[in-house]
Amino acid sequence: MPMLKELSIQNLAIIDNVRVSFVEGLNVISGETGAGKSIIIGAVGLLLGERASIDVIRSSEDSAVIEALFDIRGKNHVKEKLNNMGYGSDDELVIKRVVSRTGKNRIYINGNLTTLSMLSSLSEVLVNICSQHEHQTILNADNHIDIIDEFGGLMPRRSEYSDLFNDYQSLREKLSQLESTNRKKQEREEFLKFQLKEIEDGDIKQGEDVSLQEERKIYSNAKKLGDCAGESHEILYAGEGTILEKLSLVGQRIQEINEIDTRFSVSKKELDSIYFSLEDVSFRLRDYMGGIVFDPARLDKIDERLEYLRRMKRKYGGTLDDVFRKKNEIREELNNISSAEEEIERISVEIIRKKRLALEKARALSQQRQVVAQRLAEDIEHEIHTLRMENTTFDFRFAKQPHDDETEPIMHAKGIDAVEFYLSTNVGEELKPLNRIASGGELSRIILAMKKVLARTGSVSTIIFDEVDTGIGGATAEIVGKKLRDVSEHHQVICITHLPQIVCFGKNHFLVSKHVSGNRTKTEMRVLPESERLEEIARMLGGVKVTQKTREHAHEMLKAAHDR
Repeated sequence: MPMLKELSIQNLAIIDNVRVSFVEGLNVISGETGAGKSIIIGAVGLLLGERASIDVIRSSEDSAVIEALFDIRGKNHVKEKLNNMGYGSDDELVIKRVVSRTGKNRIYINGNLTTLSMLSSLSEVLVNICSQHEHQTILNADNHIDIIDEFGGLMPRRSEYSDLFNDYQSLREKLSQLESTNRKKQEREEFLKFQLKEIEDGDIKQGEDVSLQEERKIYSNAKKLGDCAGESHEILYAGEGTILEKLSLVGQRIQEINEIDTRFSVSKKELDSIYFSLEDVSFRLRDYMGGIVFDPARLDKIDERLEYLRRMKRKYGGTLDDVFRKKNEIREELNNISSAEEEIERISVEIIRKKRLALEKARALSQQRQVVAQRLAEDIEHEIHTLRMENTTFDFRFAKQPHDDETEPIMHAKGIDAVEFYLSTNVGEELKPLNRIASGGELSRIILAMKKVLARTGSVSTIIFDEVDTGIGGATAEIVGKKLRDVSEHHQVICITHLPQIVCFGKNHFLVSKHVSGNRTKTEMRVLPESERLEEIARMLGGVKVTQKTREHAHEMLKAAHDR
């Protein structure tokens, strides 16, 4: 059975360092009021994706760390979800959460950093905490249709319907957008054509603004360019005492040196190469100088063109690439507008087809729900009766289905049904909605009865019961304990309880206690061996003073629970 194998808690509230291992079946947790049992539930809640506050961090510590190890062998839907998240699919799953005072909280799944929403999505198929919050979830009529579908195995059929319904809704939204576009067609089309003409009339070239800026830079600096080229040409070639004249003289002198001393390493040929290179540079300077023209009219045209391009960029994007992109978008939208009427007709036909298919699925699903709901109500009522509520009647009501103008039932995400559970706890009383139950004890037993019935179909591995013993005691508590053990045949169950009648049915018994050490209060949690378990049950029975008679009673309760 896949389950929660280990739980580690560090620096959470008054817990210093607790590490416990759970087993298959029913794990019970007891301890005096205020010992810290609720902190254990709070820690698991954080692993399930509940919001964290720095107030949960132990005083004087920088962070709280909660870590859990799950055995997910055989849980293919969990492995598939992990694979989709990119976290692998081993037989073991490790979830770790760090709550820091600095606000830098961290969540890890199999060692990989993840988000709170992804943790919540994963944990909902791992652990279910049945507490006061869970009670509210079951009491909410909006969830009753989900309970029926889960119990009857109708979720795959509902998924088929949902796909059709979602397609139908998407088509309706698209049709609405197209019709809106079509109504504004002429106005929009004229505006788009104006924009397209404005861009196309400009005959804008790719990179034109950059090349014009370069050209403008040259025209604006024509005099400086001419002066620099002319001066350089004078120094090299055209003036008096030019570099080339002096270089020619140097060549003659080097030739004389070479004729006298052959060891000299510079040849006249090398110098000639430099001479001819510089001479080529001087000719190119001369030609460049001759090509420089200052044209005020051309400069004005460049400025005018650049201003136009800047205006286009301000209007249609920050760059010319954005302007070209906008032009393509305008063309595409114009094409879509022109074909809107054809698309409206096509989608209208498809909407009728999708609606017909979805309604067929919804009606079939509704019929199946009627059958499943009847069976579920009978099973839950039977379980409630075994919990010493023999006069209770449990039933359901399918609300009258609203219809649209075509006298067809209005569909929603879950079909065409609105279902709510009804209950009467006393003979002669009319059935009332489940959420109008006032008694905490009755509510706890009803929730347990529902969990017992739904246990075989539930997808979670571990169920945690907190406050399941609210308002009950005596023989009823013993029956509740047996029911919890029955649920644990299909799920790992962890139950926090104050009642010895329930504790006796546990396969593993944990004790939560607190003590003062070094001026600090610490909470501890440990599994009890049989001898200490007997003492704890006797304490729960007898209070502060435990007598031999109380121990004998505790022994009889343990033996009776194991024999059943």
